Amino acid sequence: MQKPTEKILVIKHGAFGDLIQADGVLRDIRNHYPQAEIVLLTSPEFESLMHRCPHIDRILTDSRSPIWQLTKHIALSTTLKHELFTQIIDLQNSDRTRLYRRYILPKSQWIARLSGLEPESGLKGQLALLKQALIPIHYAYSPNVSWMADNISFLLKRHRVQSPYIALIPGCSASHPEKRWPFYKELATALLKHGFDVVNILGPDELEMADHMPGHCLTKQHGLFSWFELAGILNQASFVIGNDTGPSHVASCLGKSGLALFGAHSSVTRAEIRRGDFRALKANDLRQLSVETVLAAVLPKLPTPIQHPTTLKHRPNYSVR
Repeated sequence: MQKPTEKILVIKHGAFGDLIQADGVLRDIRNHYPQAEIVLLTSPEFESLMHRCPHIDRILTDSRSPIWQLTKHIALSTTLKHELFTQIIDLQNSDRTRLYRRYILPKSQWIARLSGLEPESGLKGQLALLKQALIPIHYAYSPNVSWMADNISFLLKRHRVQSPYIALIPGCSASHPEKRWPFYKELATALLKHGFDVVNILGPDELEMADHMPGHCLTKQHGLFSWFELAGILNQASFVIGNDTGPSHVASCLGKSGLALFGAHSSVTRAEIRRGDFRALKANDLRQLSVETVLAAVLPKLPTPIQHPTTLKHRPNYSVR
């Protein structure tokens, strides 16, 4: 087997949604350098996830330790220097990675954002880097993380989930409670009345919801154990409704039909979550976004329900972005 002529380091620490969204960018890099060894530097919590990504060869992890933890910084510096990378593509473009460029790998060839330039979104910033590196853009606008999705038919059967089902993502990071739409319980009840089965996907920060959410609740304590099962649940859903959070980005990058709910603290443009039949609905105050408005946005897009639907009153006009 011929030894790769180039060794490229791609830096993308996260966050989860941003890393998922970079799938098409990574694919374009791979297509442009088919014989290179491509190594991803990412956060430790994403190591098992990105090992399955078909566009990279190896993973290095960076815990981004505080500056006073010198031992860890020295170990990372030693590792990166010994790799002898021929090129570094900095998709993270953070203050930390700029320090890496200046102090750890100052003699390497870097593709990084020019100082003072702030892109409209993280994805557009990565597209600018591809253009800067003269890498043709074919897939960056259309990430496809089907490689994430396991076959979870056994899981659906175990929990007696019936198709077609609607996947709800009622949570988000605990550090951003303002991104949570507060009416998922009422939405789940309404969807069940319309004849659709409902699967609530709950992360570690919203386990308390499991006791009172109508429909099925899948958590690590209820049978959902991995990134890949999460993607499998989303992949087999007929429609996905979620907040501005990582799993909603997974659904968008799986090519699913769906709707993400955005409040005043989130930018639909910067999120770059709209693609295909996955759209966004923005409200200045998520507490004022009614269940009826969300239903009016999604019901015309849903398949024939498993039961005879109960017609809801009041179907207001809406605008889905």
